[in-house]
Amino acid sequence: MTSPDQLRLLPWTGPEGKPCYLSTDDEHGFMSRLADHIEAVQLGMAAELLEEAQQTLDDDTDAVEDLVLLAAQLAGALQDVLRVATSRGCRLTSPEHL
Repeated sequence: MTSPDQLRLLPWTGPEGKPCYLSTDDEHGFMSRLADHIEAVQLGMAAELLEEAQQTLDDDTDAVEDLVLLAAQLAGALQDVLRVATSRGCRLTSPEHL
């Protein structure tokens, strides 16, 4: 079993917004593969949102509602990307990856 300092931060949160962790030695197990898939989806959605944001800003829109919605979506995407980066960074610094 994985030691407590080698838990994988999952790309979703629990019911109260608290982080979820996976404890397993099997990098190819169902939950690990599901987490990998969700991370890939989150990163892809963030990339698409970045393109949309660039287009919106290039249009010099005056619609405050559009900018507020865009800011909220960007904040959510940034939160997801930071969680993925944190999870992957922690796994890179584990002794098995050194």
